[in-house]
Amino acid sequence: MSDHKIGTHEEWQTARDELAKLEAEQAERNEEIKTKRRDLPWVPVEKEYEFDTEDGKKTLAELFDGRSQLLAYNIMFGPDYTNGACPGCTNLGDGLDGSLVHLNHRDVTLICFSRAPIERLTAYKRRMGWQFPYVSTYNTDFAFDFGLALSEEQAEQIPEVKGMIDNPPDWLQEWSRQIGAELKDGMREGPSWIAFARENGTVYHTYTVMAPDPFVAPYYSFLLERTPKDQPPEPRSWRKDEYPD
Repeated sequence: MSDHKIGTHEEWQTARDELAKLEAEQAERNEEIKTKRRDLPWVPVEKEYEFDTEDGKKTLAELFDGRSQLLAYNIMFGPDYTNGACPGCTNLGDGLDGSLVHLNHRDVTLICFSRAPIERLTAYKRRMGWQFPYVSTYNTDFAFDFGLALSEEQAEQIPEVKGMIDNPPDWLQEWSRQIGAELKDGMREGPSWIAFARENGTVYHTYTVMAPDPFVAPYYSFLLERTPKDQPPEPRSWRKDEYPD
């Protein structure tokens, strides 16, 4: 028997109307935030980067694939990960393919980055059945230059990161086993979205957001927010081919 409040339809409608007001306020606030996000200054990318892709070496400009906007998610899959990418990031990746055709027709190229070598990314992409372009930043400064990864020295200087590494909760220890890397290495990867624009031959960095922002979460989290019951408090994720059942 649920211990949740039980009521009449009239009571539900009254409570729903109150919630609708809050949702409308949030939607208005989101529009304001979107405007401010679009108003951020664009910063020219002056450094040359060359990435490993499934189609060979490519520059940052070439990753746009002829479009003027590039949106990328940085999946936590560092060079030290021996069991594959972060399960949470993998959950997010599972939801991207359906967006590809729609974003491409809106002048946006969608890709993912990771710091593991391209051979391991390609194998993992095949295992997960993904279709989006998966690009390796291995042996480049790109992830560090744009805050998508931390050096060992940087990780030591961030109290939140160092605290999690020194005294990890049970779920984080299990996560370490899932990725097959020590926390001191695994925690240096930054789950992030990053955006670029290209105009008149120049590439501009326009936006970056990193966890724990709600946007940096598996796409199905949006659906779970609208289900009747709370989720378990531990942020445990499974890869789709590793669920216990």
